[in-house]
Amino acid sequence: MSDEMGGRRARGGGGAARRADRTAVRQEFSRYIERNIPNFEILNEEALQIIEANAETVLAEIGVNFVDNPAALQRWRDAGADVQGERVRLPRGLARTLCATAPRSFVQHARNAERNVTIGGKGLVLAPVYGPPFVRDAEGGRRYATLADFRNFVRLGQMSKYLHHSGGTVCEPTDVPVNKRHLDMLHAHMTLADKPYMGSVTERSRCVDSVEMSKILFGADFVDQNTVMTSLVNINSPLTFDPIMMDALEVYAAAGQACIISPFIVGGAMAPVTVAGTLTQVLAEVLAGVAYSQLVRAGAPVIFGAFVTSIDMNSGAPTFGTPEAAQITLGAGQLARRLGLPYRSAGAFCGSKLPDAQAAYETANSLNIGLLSGVNFMLHACGWLEGGLVSSFEKYVMDADQLGILHRLAAGIDVSDNGQAMEAIREVGPGGHYLGCAHTQANFKDAFWRTELLDYKPFETWDEEGARDTVALAGVRVKKMLGDYQAPDLDPAIAEALAEFVAKKKASVPDAFL
Repeated sequence: MSDEMGGRRARGGGGAARRADRTAVRQEFSRYIERNIPNFEILNEEALQIIEANAETVLAEIGVNFVDNPAALQRWRDAGADVQGERVRLPRGLARTLCATAPRSFVQHARNAERNVTIGGKGLVLAPVYGPPFVRDAEGGRRYATLADFRNFVRLGQMSKYLHHSGGTVCEPTDVPVNKRHLDMLHAHMTLADKPYMGSVTERSRCVDSVEMSKILFGADFVDQNTVMTSLVNINSPLTFDPIMMDALEVYAAAGQACIISPFIVGGAMAPVTVAGTLTQVLAEVLAGVAYSQLVRAGAPVIFGAFVTSIDMNSGAPTFGTPEAAQITLGAGQLARRLGLPYRSAGAFCGSKLPDAQAAYETANSLNIGLLSGVNFMLHACGWLEGGLVSSFEKYVMDADQLGILHRLAAGIDVSDNGQAMEAIREVGPGGHYLGCAHTQANFKDAFWRTELLDYKPFETWDEEGARDTVALAGVRVKKMLGDYQAPDLDPAIAEALAEFVAKKKASVPDAFL
């Protein structure tokens, strides 16, 4: 073979490789957000001090209930609280003193270290919808969620560029027994994705299973020394800590795993109708919950949570994207920072039954307020529909696309030499245009955020392609993302051990659907 022929073949092979590279499915991921913009502070110093003093009064004079939890009551007695029956009253300053041992930020590790996230500080970690029993898509309509739906949502999360976290119960797979579905959900997060995930919180043994499965995935020693789960612990507002949630908090805190201590507030129903009153109750509940986590294990990672919505006084239905919810989200962010804790709030909240204009307005309001309020962990960042009853496939990808805007806004304004663009202004001068100048040519690929979903084509092209609305475009994108999905590599021995653990656990107990 001549050198010339060899060279030609080499070039041909290189061309084939380049063509293959161009057509290969690429999984692009954005690192968790680090804000380069200030937080919006809605409360002045006087207002903050009033709310903090009132929260201390609530804890000292009204107290909180720890229901059916003798061990918790004893911990509080030992810490110096006044315990009468199930009511716990905390001397002023006790909760805040106990909270001081909680870390200001922590790393949650993913099985792919490139996907690790830091929760706290200027960071913002985005996680998908959590908890709905129903799912919706344009083809099948509204229906009870299945395990197949759950797995597809995990695949979408893995493929979504701007999501940093795989989440937890992205929908509730109702075709699997209640006492076993946590095993399937965790297994899906661990094998179909390589992003961080959440543990089960619905019963103590399921929390223990979550820790044990994580030890198989990461190694027991690693889990003992690092945070690999961030899980949701809701407070039964007003001022009540139920035994199921406290079981979860106790298991995870003892294991060094993170919990979101989150009041579940519907203003006017579970909290006062006023913003300041709601903030007082939120702070009191979080103080008590975080303090208790530190009684279980000083230094356990926790997040100041605030799930807050208002109520429609005519129907009683929760409302989302409202100005009052925005004020509470902003104010709670200030309280969290003064307490020195990471902050969870906001999301792609809406009350709409469909991914329509109402859903878009309410979602945009909530997402943007979340960014401005200094949220560090945003659960429900995509896919939420119908007040949290439904996980929508189309809205999932619609929201996930819009999360790119939060990334770009959080970056702030570039004032480097390139950002100032003085050379471009000199080159173009009066009366020219910037389309062909050197600066534009050097920056056009990344100059503006670009959607991967919305339509900006001319009317004629849009009409010829079927005059599709956003929901139709989202349906196409769901199918493409699922079609392009590639499972991340997992050590076969670990995969086998996880499957064996799940199979043995399922076989050890009869099915239960209640």
